[in-house]
Order: sequence, then C-alpha cells, then structure tokens
Amino acid sequence: MFADIAVLDAILRGTLLAVIGLSWVVICVRVIGLRAFSKMTSFDFVTTVAIGSLLAGCVQATDWGALVQVLVAITSLLGIQYTVSRSRAHSDDFEGVIDNKPVLLMRDGAFQETALSRTRTTRSDIIAKLREANVLHVRDVRAVVLEATGDISVLHGEELEDFLLEGVTTDA
Repeated sequence: MFADIAVLDAILRGTLLAVIGLSWVVICVRVIGLRAFSKMTSFDFVTTVAIGSLLAGCVQATDWGALVQVLVAITSLLGIQYTVSRSRAHSDDFEGVIDNKPVLLMRDGAFQETALSRTRTTRSDIIAKLREANVLHVRDVRAVVLEATGDISVLHGEELEDFLLEGVTTDA
C-alpha cells in the first residue's frame, strides 16, 4: 500500500514540477522575446542547452528551495543572454570578442584546405552537406561556409553576390 502512495507521489510531483518549470520558461521567453532560444551565436546555443539541463533539474527538485534555485538560475541565464545579445547589437568590439567568425570552407567548387584543417572539418563532412543541399554538380557550388553557430551553409547556383560573404574568414 505504501509503495502505491510513493509511486503516486512521484508521478504527481514530477508532473507538477514539469508544469511549473515549463510555465516559468515560457513566461521568461515571453518577457525577453523570441531571441531567447535562437541559435544565432554559440553563446545562444550554450544558453539553450544550459536551460534544458536546468529544466531537467527542476523536474527532479526534492524541495521548494531547490525548485526556486533552479527557477532563479533559468531567469539569470536568460537575463545574461538578453544582456549579451543587446551588447552585441550595440558594440562591434563586444561582438568580436563574444562571437566566432564564419569560415569559408569551399569556394567555386574548390575545397579550402587550410580552412578545413583549421576548423577540423573533413571533406566527407562537406560532401554530406552538399548532398543535404541537393547539389547536383560541384561546379555549381559558389561557397560553403562554417557559420558562427557551427552550422554549415551551402550556397549554390549560377552566381553569388559578394555581400553574402561579408564577415566570412577566408584563407587565401
């Protein structure tokens, strides 16, 4: 009989804490804005992962003090992320310190070997991304860029406007 009460308590506690944690995150995101979970920078990505981890901790809280600590930590992380994103928008110097630079990995169908080596990216990584982008001929690839977020962008077609590569690090 007591085992049934313990199981019921665990189910109810887990459900209630999940609702509280998710509701808190939604409220914070509504206040801070949609940018809270964007993956525009590596800082944004780390914040998102950390909040997910904290949310998991929230559901496992064993007392109200632990729950409050997790909710404060989530709020703090989102507040820091908000402050960092505002600072990036207002200061190029700050943006340069906090952000990674995108790197050109392929240009006009040719691999940039130095960039591949420096970023620890393999040709097979690039080829897989070319397939994902439905590239049918390597000669149509204008650029492959390792973005600041770690994503790989494939630009293909007949021509490429230069402004699309502004801020991209190239190894000549």
